[in-house]
Amino acid sequence: MRPQAGQALTGTVRRRPRPDFAAVRAEFRLPVEFPPAVLAEAARAAAVRPGAGPDRVDATHLPLVTIDPPGAKDLDQALGVQHLGDGFRVHYAIADLGAVVEPHGAIDAEVRRRGQTAYLPDGSVPLHPPVLSEGVSSLLPDGPRAAVLWRIDLDARGELTAVHVERAMVRSQARLDYAGVQADVDSGDPQRLHPALAGLPELGPLRRELAVRRGAIELELPEQEVHPDGNGGWTVRVRRRCDVEIWNAEISLLTGMAAARMMLDAGIGLLRTLPAPDPDAVAALRDIAGDLGVDWPEGAAPAAVLAALPLDTPYALALRRTATLLLRGAGYAAFDAAPGAPGGGVAPPGDPGHGGLGAPYAHVTAPLRRLVDRFGAELCLTLSAGADVPGWLRAALPTLPDIMATSDALIGKVERACVDRTEATLLADRVGEHLEVVVLRPDPGEVYLVDPPVLARCSGPLRVGELARARLVEADPTTGRVAFSAEPGVAEPGPETASGISPAS
Repeated sequence: MRPQAGQALTGTVRRRPRPDFAAVRAEFRLPVEFPPAVLAEAARAAAVRPGAGPDRVDATHLPLVTIDPPGAKDLDQALGVQHLGDGFRVHYAIADLGAVVEPHGAIDAEVRRRGQTAYLPDGSVPLHPPVLSEGVSSLLPDGPRAAVLWRIDLDARGELTAVHVERAMVRSQARLDYAGVQADVDSGDPQRLHPALAGLPELGPLRRELAVRRGAIELELPEQEVHPDGNGGWTVRVRRRCDVEIWNAEISLLTGMAAARMMLDAGIGLLRTLPAPDPDAVAALRDIAGDLGVDWPEGAAPAAVLAALPLDTPYALALRRTATLLLRGAGYAAFDAAPGAPGGGVAPPGDPGHGGLGAPYAHVTAPLRRLVDRFGAELCLTLSAGADVPGWLRAALPTLPDIMATSDALIGKVERACVDRTEATLLADRVGEHLEVVVLRPDPGEVYLVDPPVLARCSGPLRVGELARARLVEADPTTGRVAFSAEPGVAEPGPETASGISPAS
């Protein structure tokens, strides 16, 4: 059976015993602590706070704020968005890890081993010692901090016109969260919005519109997160991004695209790459859209079709899940065209773009949590100053893609294991029940249970985009495996079309 076009896929969650996250740490051999030499070097670095000077401008007067989830301590970015004539000026301060991590030192070696921070529900396994990542290097609002400061000018359409990056001392004026800033925006009272964000409600939507025009693919799939259930256990919830979080992400992407352009112009860099969507995958997506009754105008790109979908209907959910086929092959591409570069010189990739963003892109905005961003920031600082790229940085670039590929794979497995085992714990006492699920894929079968929000395998006859009754046949908290079976005749076909879908649903 099908729900009404506007029926939302939301619900409450049950509370069950605690999943074993310690077992996840052990299974994936996550480091328990930092070696003594790393902690000692971090303590020394934390004791020497950089200040303004010839190599670091004083920008403590700039209105900047951080916007992060409540409770976050590793604050990578501080943001300021102002109107400038009929355009905008963005100041984006990024934690300056280059100020505290010595090339080839103990910290440098350890973070190359870790790659990035692993976030588990009961605590993180940080990339850097907390005295740095949650202390002197975090852009907390308790004093001046060293930062890599980006100044980005944009015209009235939100298009980039100028960019500059330099080392600076900055001071965050407030530690904000997404829900609070969204409430300020929704109030309609400009006096409630922090002055540092005066231009964000206008620039954010402009950048999002430009992203769709570029062909940027935003899936907007339900993002499962594990949270305390308030009763000593854990539960899975779906996190929806509010407008402010989307706008903030657009500023980060803008900075990464500016960094990529600097690197490509200089012939040296490290890009985050993703092949353009395969034509066969686009054709398959269009066929699925037709089966679901979703309108696909002639000549429309996948980005435009996906952007027009509602969030909470079975048809939209199924089509968004199918669209993941467009985003395959992500990686990193290091290049250095100089004849004397390590390896004899490597030209930029023939296709330097990121197929999910519609533009070349580089990671530079989250150095507290991701290794590669520190090196990207150091390179952009060098290029912006017109200086020679130091040898240690040139030598590091070709080593980073393999490090990050290994790290990305590990973190993906850790995050999935935490969600899977929580899902299985929530459902362990419901094995044998028939539950209503949304069919995301018929072969291999994949379904989405709304309450609690669970993605799982499902055997049996299935039709994509349908609501079906399926029997829960397995929920193993130890392995995290959850499986359903749709028995013949249980899934009921619905109307042939879904013409009632609209962005207003």
